Amino acid sequence: LNMSGIHAIRVSLFFLIVMWLVYWAEFIFFIDFYQFGVLPGKLSGLKGVFLMPFIHSKNDPFHIINNSLPMLFLSMALFYFYRSIAWAVLLFGWISSGVLLWFFAEQNGSSHIGMSGIIYMLAFFLFFSGVFRKNKPLQAISLFIAFLYGSMVWGLFPLQVKVSWEGHLSGAFVGIILAVLYRKRGPQRPK
Repeated sequence: LNMSGIHAIRVSLFFLIVMWLVYWAEFIFFIDFYQFGVLPGKLSGLKGVFLMPFIHSKNDPFHIINNSLPMLFLSMALFYFYRSIAWAVLLFGWISSGVLLWFFAEQNGSSHIGMSGIIYMLAFFLFFSGVFRKNKPLQAISLFIAFLYGSMVWGLFPLQVKVSWEGHLSGAFVGIILAVLYRKRGPQRPK
């Protein structure tokens, strides 16, 4: 592995480890972090913009399990193929998708938690970024993302109870916007 690959693995593992440590802390210390998620429309709910991705349902282990592998793979792809802009995409995408969720999600008193908004942001950024750049290796990554995660499109609709489709939609929208905004930065098509 070259330095870019090692860096991509380290960053991705860091986020995965923090996610699981927070999950285990809920059991060890008998704490429920659910209230620290994004609570739409409430000023106190804005803290969730920063904390939401690390909080997963204590009662549903599949929530964190289903978010772990996509987060690991997609963040690795971001930091490997788009290293020069990866931190900007991740941090701006994280905050903007959380703020968008806070503004537009239904205000029904329930918090939004989990890494899936960021996963949607990463998947849509990686897919559209490869399409816009017309760079063959990045287009191959786009096709691979579509093959692996194409069914994610169903998560953009209110089809399942207790699934934050608004979080998914916010992440997807921000991912597309970032792919457009950053299309001239980072790797480009060879001349």
